[in-house]
Amino acid sequence: MARRDMAGPDTYDAIILGAGGAGLMCAAAVGQRGRRTLVIDHADEPGKKILISGGGRCNFTNLGTAPDRFLSANPHYARSALSRYSARDFLDLVERHGIAWHEKTLGQLFCDGSARQIVAMLLDECARGDVTLHLGTAIADVSHADGRFSVRYGDRIATAPALVVATGGPSIPKIGATGFAYDLARRFGLKVVEPRPALVPLTLPQDEALFRSLSGVAAPVVARAGKAAFAEAALFTHRGLSGPAILQVSSYWRHGQPIGIDFLPGQSGWLIEAKRQRPRATLRSILGTLLPDRLATALAERLGADSPLDEQRDSQLREIEAKLADWPFQPDGTEGFAKAEVTVGGVSTDGLSSKTMAARHLPGLYFVGEAVDVTGWLGGYNFQWAWASGWAAAQDI
Repeated sequence: MARRDMAGPDTYDAIILGAGGAGLMCAAAVGQRGRRTLVIDHADEPGKKILISGGGRCNFTNLGTAPDRFLSANPHYARSALSRYSARDFLDLVERHGIAWHEKTLGQLFCDGSARQIVAMLLDECARGDVTLHLGTAIADVSHADGRFSVRYGDRIATAPALVVATGGPSIPKIGATGFAYDLARRFGLKVVEPRPALVPLTLPQDEALFRSLSGVAAPVVARAGKAAFAEAALFTHRGLSGPAILQVSSYWRHGQPIGIDFLPGQSGWLIEAKRQRPRATLRSILGTLLPDRLATALAERLGADSPLDEQRDSQLREIEAKLADWPFQPDGTEGFAKAEVTVGGVSTDGLSSKTMAARHLPGLYFVGEAVDVTGWLGGYNFQWAWASGWAAAQDI
């Protein structure tokens, strides 16, 4: 498969750095195009992020995939790749491999069995393309000269005219994630958009201790950060706020900004109606019929309206409704890359082709997956970007 001259390097048509979702997808597609392909990863097994995703069942794509569900300095960058390799295309691959799946909610598709089935599928596809995998060895050096890239790993050197960087971002460092892709991008003259944790729990300051005491309480809400709003569950934790709605808005949140929570989405005039129906009831008792008991108590205490409803003016009750529809929180940070599912920011798309993922100024260099400044919503979108961007790069090699 690879040629090795006496004391010389192994030669390939393409070298792919990273054996995660994007790297394996790209390798399989390149190999099946008849190219000699090598994948290198410092991890001791492939697809580690796939294995821990979706509670071990891998939320492998989302039927609602669309470009407006991705964040990037260039909001149009993902459009080409996503349109050419769709969620349906990946689902077809899953079904060809006989992997049973189900839709959980909001278009999110999961394996019925294990995330290991997705990794096994990608490895099977790589085997069909005679891809060489070299795992468990750190990359010591990457260089470029005379139209070829050279990669030194362990005591070996491999060269190829095409190099695909699929090493992800720094989210979840415990599985080996690093900012290696950014270092490589800068070395080859590409800019990097400031990386920050995304799909990550938010932390609250000490003056929000009342809410921090609600650890473990969850409720369906609408969470807002700037113009972004998501209707899903929020979860109070001992450090602050989590749950799907919070993870979603965390990608849009910036330090110093507030977030708003609508605790009773879709309800209007409910408190004045309660006053008419149950005039001697208190706000606490009414909230207790609508929200988890501990949350209802905490909100009522904060609002300080403990007299019977018929002793309060309608204008006061409208103010309470408005406050509960847009309750402000001022996070003091996030739980960082250690708890972030993905990274916002990354290799700037300004220097990359949206069709091929190739560096505009250096033929043969490609960046795919989470390494790139493209970040999807929670719910399988980031895996779909991995599949689509890896596939798009492969079509150019």
